[in-house]
Amino acid sequence: MNMPPVLAVDNLSTCFDTEQGTLKAVDEVSFQLDAGETLGIVGESGCGKTVLSLSIMRLVPTPPGRYVSGRINLGGVDLLSLPEKEMRKVRGKDISMIFQEPMTSLNPVFRIGAQISETIRLHQGLNRAESHQKAIEMLRLVGIDVPEKRINDYPHQLSGGMRQRIMIAIALACNPQLMLADEPTTALDVTIQAQILALIKELKRDMGTSVILITHDLGVIAENAQQVAIMYAGKFVEYADVKDLFSHPLHPYTEGLLHSIPRIEGYYNRNKRLPMLPGGVPDLSRLPEGCSFNDRCPYVMPICRAEEPALVGKNSPKRYVRCWKYQ
Repeated sequence: MNMPPVLAVDNLSTCFDTEQGTLKAVDEVSFQLDAGETLGIVGESGCGKTVLSLSIMRLVPTPPGRYVSGRINLGGVDLLSLPEKEMRKVRGKDISMIFQEPMTSLNPVFRIGAQISETIRLHQGLNRAESHQKAIEMLRLVGIDVPEKRINDYPHQLSGGMRQRIMIAIALACNPQLMLADEPTTALDVTIQAQILALIKELKRDMGTSVILITHDLGVIAENAQQVAIMYAGKFVEYADVKDLFSHPLHPYTEGLLHSIPRIEGYYNRNKRLPMLPGGVPDLSRLPEGCSFNDRCPYVMPICRAEEPALVGKNSPKRYVRCWKYQ
């Protein structure tokens, strides 16, 4: 029997009203995430990845932000229809988030034990002693040495890697159905990055939590995700199984991202430059006519400058691309 998806996002659009006009940071995005699965979302800075994650958490500040359309169905409940009081009961319990920068996400004036315990008391109804003990168990689970001592530390007393482990402990304290990880290894050195990603993968396997992993690092996606969405200018331009995407990319933007990865065969050729995508992500308040990628695309056709392509299926129930080459 097919299980229903943990998360189903349907036609979600999130806008911001600015002095330059209204911009769509998330533009008609739809996808599903099954239990225990990891979806990787990839794109350059400014493509809308973080706003998408904040939209799912219902953390977009309103104003200036607003949800224009769509549904966010988590376990059969549309999060966009919930009053804020009810949504607070969902955050941390059914859905949680690891933010991009742990130093600014943790409160500097509270001990880390108090910050973990707060989530546990709020959602699990434990008393102070019980939540304190559960916080110690969570620190031990995420690999913090001597958790009985570390629980009394302040964030500034911990390294970047340890602070990120604390964020993971907070996110998983109440066994959520879904965890969003927004650039969880940003500003960490390579060794600590590998440890954090291995920890997320291990905890996901042990606890059965579904994960949305947001990053600009395709290597991280290749090793940690089963499905991947390529995001550009607020839209999904390609969606595929990870193996299919890396072996046979369809969208020109995906091709450009993959070609820009350094390869060992070119390391000793000093005269060979690393391929790069020309230009940059367009201003979301002044998108070009037609396809938003047309001014950077090597395959641009007249129709690309006149009409926007739709997201269409290609050869598989989980393979979609938004490009006139395939329509």
